[in-house]
Amino acid sequence: MLTRRHIRTKVMQSLYALHCTDQIDLPTQEQFLQQSSNDTYLLFLWNLSLLRELHEFAAIYLKQKQNQYHTEASNTDQVSMKFVTNPILRLLQDSEILKAELADKEVSWELDQEYVRILWKEIQDSIVYKRYIEGSLSSYLEEHLQAFESTDNPDIDFISLLFKEVIAPNDKLYDFYEDKEISWSDDIALVNTSVLRFLRGLSKKSDEAPLLLPKVYKDSQDALFGQELLRKTLLNDKELTDRIKDRTPNWDTERITRLDALLIKMALCEFLYFSDIPVRVTINEYLEIAKEYSTPKSNIFINGVLDKVSKEYIKDGVLNKINRGFDLID
Repeated sequence: MLTRRHIRTKVMQSLYALHCTDQIDLPTQEQFLQQSSNDTYLLFLWNLSLLRELHEFAAIYLKQKQNQYHTEASNTDQVSMKFVTNPILRLLQDSEILKAELADKEVSWELDQEYVRILWKEIQDSIVYKRYIEGSLSSYLEEHLQAFESTDNPDIDFISLLFKEVIAPNDKLYDFYEDKEISWSDDIALVNTSVLRFLRGLSKKSDEAPLLLPKVYKDSQDALFGQELLRKTLLNDKELTDRIKDRTPNWDTERITRLDALLIKMALCEFLYFSDIPVRVTINEYLEIAKEYSTPKSNIFINGVLDKVSKEYIKDGVLNKINRGFDLID
């Protein structure tokens, strides 16, 4: 689930919090990093749970309508029935693995049903919902959403598009997540992408196979990467600070923002201690992080420093990169 860039961002946040306190407490920050990563997965579960809640809410709504009329199903009932019988929603509802995971992590919308009601109303009013009910979703995709890659499964396309176009952009839902866990504001974009990838991946699932949930980290190497980047940047802080001073003579270190200095240190740490990561990959990753979290001109300054340092390191033979990843430098 977590990409390397997102792991770097979480390490940056851990180190920034540590530097703001001016206290070296590596175990606490390692714990903070792990908890922050687990919280991202927790947000993913909240979104899957929300889809289950919407399905259950629609089923209750349908039953109430049927009891109210005591007649043949109305058009409204038929519309709700197609939503309730959607096989993807049924799969999420019936999965014992997902049920157990939600119970274990104590994920529940029981006390927050107002958001479920709000979203159900928006779903009913949405063009995506209406086109799905009419059976014309594929033509709608061809006409208006050419960038949306269809799975050729209208049930999966509907749930994916519904999440992308109606649920994920909802401002009240965003505020709810942000109030529940402040760090989720940084995770929402990544998690939304992960949810869409997960839903679309269900097109490859066989009927007999259990529903498999993604892991926090892609593999053990990614899990170790975050911990090692945190430790090595922190434990080599003085050396990395000196390297910045030596190569920015025209910049008073006090003029370099704390965050920019931290991003440069992390990048230098990758240059020196992570032999499997090409230099250009490192530079590009920290430039993207700087664009999102630092000042408008930070990426220009950081790019200049890292480009200069990397070329000096290559010339001096300081780098020991596997597969000569540093050759990617122009």
